[in-house]
Amino acid sequence: MNKWYCSQGNNSDVVLSSKIRLARNLADAPFPCKMSNEVRKSVCKKIFAAVKNSDIAGEFDMIDMSQTDDLKRISLAEKGVISPEFAKQKMFSSVLVSKDESTSVMLCEEDHIRLTVMSAGQDLENAYKKADEIDDIFIKNLKIAFSERLGFLTSNPMNLGTGLKASLVLHLPAISQKGMMPSLSAMVGKLGFTVKPLFGSNDFFELSNRISLGITEKSAIENLNAICDQIVKQERAFRQELSEYDDFQDKIYRAMGTLKMARKLSTKEFYDLISLVRLGVSMGSFDESYENIGNMLYSLGTATIMSGAEERMTVDEADKLRAQYVREQLK
Repeated sequence: MNKWYCSQGNNSDVVLSSKIRLARNLADAPFPCKMSNEVRKSVCKKIFAAVKNSDIAGEFDMIDMSQTDDLKRISLAEKGVISPEFAKQKMFSSVLVSKDESTSVMLCEEDHIRLTVMSAGQDLENAYKKADEIDDIFIKNLKIAFSERLGFLTSNPMNLGTGLKASLVLHLPAISQKGMMPSLSAMVGKLGFTVKPLFGSNDFFELSNRISLGITEKSAIENLNAICDQIVKQERAFRQELSEYDDFQDKIYRAMGTLKMARKLSTKEFYDLISLVRLGVSMGSFDESYENIGNMLYSLGTATIMSGAEERMTVDEADKLRAQYVREQLK
């Protein structure tokens, strides 16, 4: 089965992906930070049973994090399947992962249930629709902590209310090149949103809502989409300006040349170069697909390469394998 990131959606030239995360807790158990391993196992078993006895049972594989090595944990975090914090967690925990990796349910992370749904392009509505359907299974079969005044009760007070965090991964090389990211970050911050860098690159960012209390899920998604639409418009305008500079066009073609010829690529160099190539695709400079680039972005993290190898390898060997894979993909 193809992974969700091997596809493209609305506004894919700027918006890589959409993500909906819902935080839920059981009413009859303390928050994970207060639980022993035995209680954690009991809670995970109870939540898993709710999924196992539902129509979506066959869509998921369950991973016992206590039986998962560090490389696999980091690989799952690189792909966005689990959070970096969850990857480092030492107490008992589990995660349910769909076959295409678009949907995951972290059990006993910061909350008892952290449901995440991802989709390609700007598609928050469909991601939320799927998340809501799974959420209904939990609400129907489990006693979920809820207050008429505060909404869904969460470990972090910032998530009270809907417990929803909606986010979009944006590719903003032109805005970055213009030095506009600090002002953009300040502007969206005043509106209740946050922007943070991704992939260790200066061009990829996650835009997300910061407020979940006193606002409906629909409003949160509509507001985030409205901000995103403005950013997309600005990014495209700046890209048009950049396309008129021969030096920048040269930079884009040099990036493609390096990726096609390099024998070793570090993670940072790869993300910096693939960003330029992706920009070139949007400008019509290269006949590459966003699907192919998306696949490389999410599958060529160092831990992902190393965990997929038959034998143990060094970081240097992973850098060589990354370069080989990129050369094969960009032929």
